[in-house]
Amino acid sequence: MPRLVMKFGGTSVADLDRIRNVARHVKREVDAGYDVAVIVSAMSGVTNQLVAWCKDASALHDAREYDAVVATGEQVTAGLLAITLEGIGVNARSWQGWQLPILTDNVHASARIAEVNGAELIKRFEESRQVAVIAGFQGLHKDTGRITTLGRGGSDTSAVAIAAAIKAERCDIYTDVDGVYTTDPRVAPKAKRLEKVAFEEMLEMASLGAKVMQVRSIELGMNHNVRIFVRSSFVKPEDIDPKLPPPGTLICDESEIMEQQTVTGIAFSKDEAQISIRRVQDKPGVAASIFGPLADASINVDMIVQNVSADGATTDLTFTVPSSDYERARMTIEKAKDKIAYDHIDGSTDVAKVSVIGVGMRSHAGVAASAFKALSQEKINILAITTSEIKFSVLINASQTDQAVRTLHTLYGLDKA
Repeated sequence: MPRLVMKFGGTSVADLDRIRNVARHVKREVDAGYDVAVIVSAMSGVTNQLVAWCKDASALHDAREYDAVVATGEQVTAGLLAITLEGIGVNARSWQGWQLPILTDNVHASARIAEVNGAELIKRFEESRQVAVIAGFQGLHKDTGRITTLGRGGSDTSAVAIAAAIKAERCDIYTDVDGVYTTDPRVAPKAKRLEKVAFEEMLEMASLGAKVMQVRSIELGMNHNVRIFVRSSFVKPEDIDPKLPPPGTLICDESEIMEQQTVTGIAFSKDEAQISIRRVQDKPGVAASIFGPLADASINVDMIVQNVSADGATTDLTFTVPSSDYERARMTIEKAKDKIAYDHIDGSTDVAKVSVIGVGMRSHAGVAASAFKALSQEKINILAITTSEIKFSVLINASQTDQAVRTLHTLYGLDKA
């Protein structure tokens, strides 16, 4: 039998009525001849409540106990879905992460998956076609025997890892949208759903602001060539025509996409902050003295722009960090002022990053230049620029984000995609 992984997020399992809807989706695939593993998130709002309780109990709580508490949300959902499936005649059993096991490193609250053993799931598929309902977001550190969690959005990662372990035909991610769009439809109403998107493009879109998929899950899919299908859980199972492909977006290898557009999508992030270090001594080792302490503090630096000052002996250096790290980054630089030897530091949290993504950019020249011209005609000032093989990003004033996204979306013909 072909194998299928189905993952349902918090809004898809928010209450018992929605869990019953999920059960019907699962039954539909079982009836179609698939051996199914289902990965579930906690019911909507539950994880936030569990996190709040941990913080109320102690502001400086032990991360190991934090994991023990927050992992319970997914366990409840898995049990309820297994009960519901049994009630409609589907052979099902719930699993916690440690029972498979899903083995992780020992970084509590943001663990990374090291190994998944799918042997027992495959055995039960073959013996009794038993549906496995698995609590997502969690695993086990083998040496300590402690439950670990994978960080927010970790159920996506669980699902793709399990799909790789059992060699599933596909990993279906059911969510509250019906696929991946060229940009956020709330910003650009003419945004279109993509039928297919390459792993590399989706990885860039997820890391640059698109919220549909978690970045690590895309990395896993790309590394293990797990085809991922993003689709809506709110379409009633009985309304799906089995003779037609369901609406959604397939995330796959570039080779599966017959004709690639130059630009696939526009992503944006308003969770950005800009820091400028003025009149830094222009000499070897300065960059290391700035970015070394930031790396030691686990602060991710993105866009970097360096300009030589008028006197030729000093330089101005501007970079961006996540807005949540802005104050910490400034303090880190100020503590290292004697070593860096700069005049003063400026900063702003009123900035946004807009990114243009597409594997077709590899073979087309002038893609970025046309964007710069279009933005200038709209009086949108570019504060910084970064580029890579399949994307470029611009930093602009946050108030102009929506205007910039719509301008670029139209420029590259995505309104008509």
